Amino acid sequence: MFENSTKTSLYATLTGVFTAALIISNIIAGKTFDFFSLTLPCGVIIFPVIYIVNDVLAECYGYDKARKVILLGFFMNLIAVVCYNITIMLPAPVFFENSQAFSTVLGSTWRLLAASFIAYLAGSLVNAKVMVRLKSWDDDKLFFRCIISTLFGEGLDAIIFIFIGFYGTMPLEALIVMIVAQALFKTVYEIIVYPVTRIVIDRVKALPN
Repeated sequence: MFENSTKTSLYATLTGVFTAALIISNIIAGKTFDFFSLTLPCGVIIFPVIYIVNDVLAECYGYDKARKVILLGFFMNLIAVVCYNITIMLPAPVFFENSQAFSTVLGSTWRLLAASFIAYLAGSLVNAKVMVRLKSWDDDKLFFRCIISTLFGEGLDAIIFIFIGFYGTMPLEALIVMIVAQALFKTVYEIIVYPVTRIVIDRVKALPN
């Protein structure tokens, strides 16, 4: 990916990776899974890709360019959702036996879609903003910036998504546990994959413009 690349050309690649990962996240976010005694949304599976790219964009290209990618991802996700729902509404031929399964997987409720969209925008923008703000204060502590920005961004993302998407469907105590578990799970995830984030950021910074 880095061979014969410039920072400008790689920006387009990172934009495509970020947008694709976001659309995947939106498809799988409506399902939860048990992690030991915790319940987590399946969107955490693709989380490392989204937040590594978010960190790389904020660190190497600045907040304005990171914000453009975040907003583009939002609109492409919205287009995907509109296309899913139009497809579901179109009458299927009698021999298409998987129509209901298709609707179940891609026909997320508007409540979950609203929760996903609002949480994504708020969490991603806060993650990028905190990353850039911390860099302006101290340019050396990359690990600290990555972890703190993820904690803020993912904390807000978890609060918004889980409260909008699941409030009233489970006890309040379970919601709070789910929020804390998701935020901590993703922050620990970020710590584990930090060496990858560091390598990518260093490689991008070394590229010519």
